[in-house]
Amino acid sequence: MATAEFFHDGGDWKVTEAMKEAYKNDGFVIVRNLLNKTEVEKVREAVEGNSDLHSHAYSRDDGKNRRSKVVLWNHAGNDITGMLARMERVAGTMEQLMDGEVYHYHSKLMMKDAHTGGRHMWHQDYGYWYKNGCLYPDMGSVFIPIDDCTRENSCLQVLRSSHHLGRIDHVRVGEQLGADLERVEQAKKHLDHMYVEMTAGDALFFHCNLLHTSDQNHSSHRRWVFIVAFNKRSNNPYIEHHHPCYTPMVKVGYPCLLYRPLARDVCTALGGKTKGPLWSVESWVQSHRVQLVQ
Repeated sequence: MATAEFFHDGGDWKVTEAMKEAYKNDGFVIVRNLLNKTEVEKVREAVEGNSDLHSHAYSRDDGKNRRSKVVLWNHAGNDITGMLARMERVAGTMEQLMDGEVYHYHSKLMMKDAHTGGRHMWHQDYGYWYKNGCLYPDMGSVFIPIDDCTRENSCLQVLRSSHHLGRIDHVRVGEQLGADLERVEQAKKHLDHMYVEMTAGDALFFHCNLLHTSDQNHSSHRRWVFIVAFNKRSNNPYIEHHHPCYTPMVKVGYPCLLYRPLARDVCTALGGKTKGPLWSVESWVQSHRVQLVQ
């Protein structure tokens, strides 16, 4: 069976019916070159040199004496990371794949450094988010590599169409929660186990019940990725928790990543100084002549 793979040629971006069908059937779609080289470099610069951002990083033991670092924040501001999350090519694509308005649930920078990065157990994101009062699996994520992701440096692995299995019970392994391995092993007998190798700037849009994992990074190449999680407005959590309930999101269009707004917004969010939007996107867009997508 062919991989659900599509290409952005740098022109106007449009979600096709073939993409929607692939997402529905396979639980994911891959978009090659969603970000161009200049945009990737802007994102890389924004996260590499941001000491405030990295001061909030944490790690968890993978059960085999390795750790990966993570920085997570809840609100998309008007810095580079916020603009990336709210781009029409990112948020707008997810809205069309999920068939409804979405809002920013959280973003994170996942850092698997060379020779030290830990594994992530087989899991479903909804295995965690279900506990947050989200009644339906109407959620998804966009996985965007900042570095090339290969089998050598522990690219993401998925079980194609595993989102049709429904939510699987998750159990603690080390400091992580993973899907019931007996179920996972049975699922492997019926579903394609795929290694999703990606180039920096590609994007994987995937359903919250898709089973996925990644190995330890034994290579000499780091593997940093940016992941944006979205929830549908209609799936607003019924309890307040550590991620946002429905918060309106203003999408932005090209060329928002070609500018360098202040990077402090994400750090303010990480510091917990606010629970709401941190910015006036309309004023930023006006000052930078960026196309605002309604």
